[in-house]
Amino acid sequence: MLSVCFWQTGLAQTSLCNGALGDPIRKIDFGRGADPRGGPIPETSFQFNATSTPSDGWYTIAKTTNGMHPGNWHQIGNHTPNDPDGYMMVINASDNPSVFYEAPVPNLCPNTTYQFAAWLINLLTYSGKKPNLTFTIVTEQETFTYNTGDIAEGSATDWLQRGFLFKTPSDVNNIIIRIRNNGPGGTGNDIAIDDITFSPCGPVIIPSIDNAVTPSKTICVGDTRDLLLSAEVTSGVYTNTEYLWQELDVNGIWQDLPAETTNHFTKHFNNALVGRYKYRLLVAEQGNINSPNCRANSPEFELNVVPLPIPIVNTPLAVCIGAPINLSVNEASTYKWTGPNNFNSEERSPIIPNATADMAGTYNITISNDAGCQASAQVEVTIIPGPTARIDAIVPICKGTSVALNASGGIAYRWLPATGLSATDIPDPVATPTETTTYTVFVSNGLCESQAQVTVNVIKELLADAGADQKIIKGNSAKLNGQAMGENIDRTFWTPAIYLDDPTKLNPIASPAVSTTYTLNIVSSSGCISRSDEVFVKVYDKLIVPSAFSPNGDGINDLWNIVAIDTYTKPKVKVMNRYGQLVFEGSGNEIAWNGKRGQEEVPVGVYYYMIYLEPGLKPLSGSLMVIR
Repeated sequence: MLSVCFWQTGLAQTSLCNGALGDPIRKIDFGRGADPRGGPIPETSFQFNATSTPSDGWYTIAKTTNGMHPGNWHQIGNHTPNDPDGYMMVINASDNPSVFYEAPVPNLCPNTTYQFAAWLINLLTYSGKKPNLTFTIVTEQETFTYNTGDIAEGSATDWLQRGFLFKTPSDVNNIIIRIRNNGPGGTGNDIAIDDITFSPCGPVIIPSIDNAVTPSKTICVGDTRDLLLSAEVTSGVYTNTEYLWQELDVNGIWQDLPAETTNHFTKHFNNALVGRYKYRLLVAEQGNINSPNCRANSPEFELNVVPLPIPIVNTPLAVCIGAPINLSVNEASTYKWTGPNNFNSEERSPIIPNATADMAGTYNITISNDAGCQASAQVEVTIIPGPTARIDAIVPICKGTSVALNASGGIAYRWLPATGLSATDIPDPVATPTETTTYTVFVSNGLCESQAQVTVNVIKELLADAGADQKIIKGNSAKLNGQAMGENIDRTFWTPAIYLDDPTKLNPIASPAVSTTYTLNIVSSSGCISRSDEVFVKVYDKLIVPSAFSPNGDGINDLWNIVAIDTYTKPKVKVMNRYGQLVFEGSGNEIAWNGKRGQEEVPVGVYYYMIYLEPGLKPLSGSLMVIR
């Protein structure tokens, strides 16, 4: 709530105008320019400082307060909107209260309400002496005043508009306006002022276009139509209200429309041209409508004629069968697509999947801008048949071998994956995969592409395991421990087949008369042959072990000799008495026993032997008789 001290000897109101203002009769924004400082003004008796910070009783005209008492004053720019080159009045109050602005305002209308106002800001950044202003209007007969009260410190953006209304008496045409600082200078009472205005104040005016409460309307270029501009004007301000419409010309000057003197006006467009068309309604007391100092203006009516949107599309559009149709248009507010097969979409960039031949044709797009203006374009879509990719069938291959692939149907080829291929960009690469692999070929006719696949089945390498080498004594048998590993095994066989009970079995019984190497072979159904594996069957001679001997020194059977034991590589013999005591042990070439235990002859009797032949052969045991 604005707190004011107010006294008057004439008719005045202490609020700002809540209705429509007219063009300012007097507007003081202190000008604008390229230099940081402006020149002195005649409306003040304060001393002018052109370059530095003003002292008490001094003022300056400046764009900003930058550099003036930094830290103590707000560093601000002028108030005039959108005008950084505009000036303001920066005042350092004098020691005694005094008038710092005074100007005459002539040619007023009698019985008319006016607003006297200005924008103010307390420059102090701290709590100090506060500006306190009185706005005064002086006529020949009366004086009207309005007091702002103390203007408190605030932020650098706290510009405040202060002022009041007064109504001229019937016999007043000329006045004087003044602004007085009521406080002394010193520490504080520093203020900036800008945009001082003295304007007619009229009734509240509510604009409408085509009966909708709004001051603006957008239509499309080329439109032919009528727009009804009207204004609701509140009563109680004028005894008899008079109206006049104006139009803003290309030079930015308002021109009267003398025939339009009611509160409504019809603007006719015939093939409307792009542009912004502005209108306003003037209102005044009867007899004052032609006096700029006596009338109020409605808010501006703005009729905006905008261009039609321009749809930008990619046409013609060639699409391969099976590929998506990607329609697209530049950005707009709304979109409407139609096309073959009752296609429709409200997306900007619709995608039609899996194109077929019946999707060819004309696709229409209509776009609109924010104003609802529409424009259309067409996209011609051609559906192109793709090539037919073909690959010759192939048979499985053995690991380590190759096969030639053969594709057809296009002019360019691309194979994936590249693993095991001699080339990837020819129709007939040679494939040597190490495992079963599916190859995809992409066949192009220059515009479209199709694909086909072929799987090269690699038969895993067949592995043969003939088992560990074996040892037997002549006349005995051994079971061969063959194993076959791999896919599509057709048959197995052993070579040589001699001494085998069935050479086609993996585990035949071998009874060779002599040491023999056997080879296990595996054959797949596709003809892949394994690396064969061998097993060696060692055949040892059968031993002849004497059951008795007579170590009596007669030269006949004096030694216990085992026939054929010398054919073994590491034989060992142990002889024990009936008590299990070892009486003889021999190995290698020292295998014959002379019937002694050390240097003493053993007694006649039965003894027991153990013959160890080779690792893997069962030891032999038995008894023998020592005879004297």
